[in-house]
Amino acid sequence: QVQLVESGGGLVQPGGSLKLSCAAYGFTFVSYTMSWYRQDPGKERDFVASITWSGGSTNYADSVKGRFTISRDNAKNTVYLHINSLKPEDTAVYFCRTAVGGRIYWGRGTQVTVSS
Repeated sequence: QVQLVESGGGLVQPGGSLKLSCAAYGFTFVSYTMSWYRQDPGKERDFVASITWSGGSTNYADSVKGRFTISRDNAKNTVYLHINSLKPEDTAVYFCRTAVGGRIYWGRGTQVTVSS
């Protein structure tokens, strides 16, 4: 059974940094692209970043380019999102996503709150 478990969120001051993690279970992690999305209450879930199976190709939303870095450790079945220079507008629940066998899977999310 595919399972994605996010961690690493929290309360951070503007300009601060966080490292989010997403541990993956139940599928051949090394074979699949992994993505991060985020969602504010009452708004749609927005794409943040993605990384291909080898880590050789990454893609970012314009709003996070230069501040966020996605990476993965295939030996640990884990994908990361390194977040720097946090802004209040980065406040959201951050979700991990993958698509396996034509079906999309989401984690439960981890809350990031940016506030002084």
